[in-house]
Amino acid sequence: MRIAVLSGAGISAESGVPTFRDDKNGLWAKFDPYQLSSTQGWQEHPERVWAWYLWRHHLVKAVEPNDGHRAVAAWQDVADVTVVTQNVDNLHERAGSSPVHHLHGSLFDFRCDRCGLAYDGPLEDVPEPTLELMPPTCSSCGGLIRPDIVWFGEPLPDAPWNAAVEAVNTADLLVVVGTSGIVYPAAGLPELAVARGTVVVEVNPEPTPLSSSATVTVRESASTALPTLLDRLPTLLGTD
Repeated sequence: MRIAVLSGAGISAESGVPTFRDDKNGLWAKFDPYQLSSTQGWQEHPERVWAWYLWRHHLVKAVEPNDGHRAVAAWQDVADVTVVTQNVDNLHERAGSSPVHHLHGSLFDFRCDRCGLAYDGPLEDVPEPTLELMPPTCSSCGGLIRPDIVWFGEPLPDAPWNAAVEAVNTADLLVVVGTSGIVYPAAGLPELAVARGTVVVEVNPEPTPLSSSATVTVRESASTALPTLLDRLPTLLGTD
């Protein structure tokens, strides 16, 4: 069986991955997200954007994969599994999943803002919010090193997107977990599967725009639903 998994913020929230709005009273609460997650913000204040992302990098390193992440990784024992994620953490990889295609980039990948060369040099640890830190410079061209994250106004990277479309087009089962279903183009992947007649299982405690067209909707959290999902699938589909 070929399984494609599309994951969103809901699966990582159960691990305690903080969102921008979790910092309601902290240093970053006064900033609009656009100031910290756009090419314009980077061009105007690279030291501010770098400091914010290094702090997020530190926070995400401190949390662990949950039972949902581990369940998806365990499915590899019985199926051909491809993970497509909207998340910028590395919890799927740390749980053991491979391949994992990051549609919106990763807090754990960095590149030059000028020539695009990947950066794997040292990073300053930022356990406390810091307003400004100067980014490292590229060893090849002298450009600034930026997070390899898709910012507002930037297109999705071609390679992960093409891999995601391929995974959905060849899947026997698409599991959509913890995603709102409103952020495009990622939200178009379940629509592609539905149009192809692929079995689509939505795992989300709350209704989403996908709920009405999914083959099955499971109103449970990822860590509750995913460990037993494959065993329950015949019953959910009415084929047992």
